[in-house]
Amino acid sequence: MSTLTAEQRANLAESMLPVAAHLAMLVHGDGGPEDVQEVLAGLDEAQRAGLIVVLAGLVDPDQPISHALGWLEPQQDDGRHVRDLASDAETDLGADFVDRVAVQRYLAGAQVDLSDAEFIAAVEQGAARGMSLQDIDGVRRVGRGVTANRVYRLRQVYLRRGWTLPPALQSQGRPDLSDAHVVEIREAYAAGEATVLELSLRYRRTTAAISRVVSGASYQHVGGPIRAPRGAKPKEASRSGFAGHTGPAPSTHVAQAS
Repeated sequence: MSTLTAEQRANLAESMLPVAAHLAMLVHGDGGPEDVQEVLAGLDEAQRAGLIVVLAGLVDPDQPISHALGWLEPQQDDGRHVRDLASDAETDLGADFVDRVAVQRYLAGAQVDLSDAEFIAAVEQGAARGMSLQDIDGVRRVGRGVTANRVYRLRQVYLRRGWTLPPALQSQGRPDLSDAHVVEIREAYAAGEATVLELSLRYRRTTAAISRVVSGASYQHVGGPIRAPRGAKPKEASRSGFAGHTGPAPSTHVAQAS
């Protein structure tokens, strides 16, 4: 799936949505293991990968576990949510200790591992020096958007836990993109080098703003490849089609009594 362009990945996910919906109906009581296997047998490797992504996207991580597993058997609500089942490799963000020497070396390009608290301090110090997140990427010789990715992840952790956002994690208004950046965004997207989400993190813009850039809805005076408008969404296929049957759909004609 990683070899597909951003447009192809989006189209694949869209095409797998009805398959995911059909599997959900099967698992929730309309079918058995054989029916599920029949659906999966008709998919290639890329389609299966896309289906997994769509199915994961349909799960609300903030719903109680008792609700998520309620279709198996009645579950006692223990107060936990689906999100709590995911592995959490985050360090203790409440720790006050910050190794200032490590922070300075980090901003100088040294390959040092910082705790989340130290990383936040590094971003704040970098901003005080006039460094953007992309500047930090460049100093550390990492891919563009790496620093922005971590900032975004930590911001979501803080918001989820109800903590006050430090200045380094606060979303702030950004100046207009330069013409050069607009062309970079459009070329990266058209070449399949980055998705809309990846570009939004890299340039610290919302996904909606990046979508408007690649579609030409904004910055119309700037060049670069423009994403072609998508066609109309395909009509929902019949459930028999989902399960691999290729026969004609049942007639909806109702005979009138003579």
